[in-house]
Amino acid sequence: MKELFEALRAALDRGEGAVLCTIVASSGSAPRGAGAKMAVFADGACRGTIGGGAVEARSQGYALDLLRSGGESLVHAFDLTPNEVQDIGMICGGKVTVAFQVLRAAALPAVEAVLEALDRPEEDAWLITPVEEGLAGGLGLYDGAHGPRFAVPLSPEALRPLLRSRGVLRKESPACYVEPLVQAGVVYLFGGGHVGRELCPLLAHVGFRVVLFDDRPQAALPQRFPQASRVILGDYRRIFDHITITDRDYVVIMTPGHQSDFEVLSQVLATPASYVGCIGSRHKVAATRERLAGLGFSPADMDRVHSPIGLPIGGETPAEIAISIAAEMIAHRSGRL
Repeated sequence: MKELFEALRAALDRGEGAVLCTIVASSGSAPRGAGAKMAVFADGACRGTIGGGAVEARSQGYALDLLRSGGESLVHAFDLTPNEVQDIGMICGGKVTVAFQVLRAAALPAVEAVLEALDRPEEDAWLITPVEEGLAGGLGLYDGAHGPRFAVPLSPEALRPLLRSRGVLRKESPACYVEPLVQAGVVYLFGGGHVGRELCPLLAHVGFRVVLFDDRPQAALPQRFPQASRVILGDYRRIFDHITITDRDYVVIMTPGHQSDFEVLSQVLATPASYVGCIGSRHKVAATRERLAGLGFSPADMDRVHSPIGLPIGGETPAEIAISIAAEMIAHRSGRL
């Protein structure tokens, strides 16, 4: 996302126009869901993707036509019903609605504000695309510090119910698509071993902000985790000397030993963390539940813990295990888990 908006800023700085293509609705077996983005530039170059194939190719063509003709923004629905699948080169049915936002020099302040919001991962922000009578307006932005800015067609009161953790298409007038740009919250990754080193960059790549916590000086090194927003050298028995865990935060526990895993877990379960995962075998999980029960934790408390952590994809290597964990966390973030 950041690279896409940086490319938009560079083009607008050069006095060149660009088109931001955003999927605002999808149904059936469409290749990408709502919120997928692609920027198309005057020279035909593109950043991002809205799913590839013929829909993306046609969208590139529409975007270039808009730039070359001086046209205005628009919304177009691609109907991928079975009778049309072969014609447009797709392998499955569905429907995709794409907003084409023509951005010129006047949009530069909004693009700058988006980039500033992306650099403030501790503060929620939403991107707003006005969609009214087949036309897509300019960029809008909402965050707690500034409220609604730029092309926001709704009052703060009308906008507030749309500020969710997933994109929302408001169909009634004034129609708009509201999607999360930045969702505050931190992944506290306890343990910088083999899996932790694979997991940290993977989580950062899919939009999580990672804080690495380890009690080993040789492991808690910022240069080992360049994608982490913070690296903490601390005592696993006293994690709250360094951090505060809120209901927006995720916790992943994979310390070097069972005892330190237990020490972290017994502290974390007293917090409202949104997601708690702990690496380990089913035997370890059973033993840990027994120990937690001895400390007074209820079955409901222990059921919060995803352990063994990760989706069951059969991964064995550190990289494969990291992928299974990241997939589970994405599913939790999207509300599907």
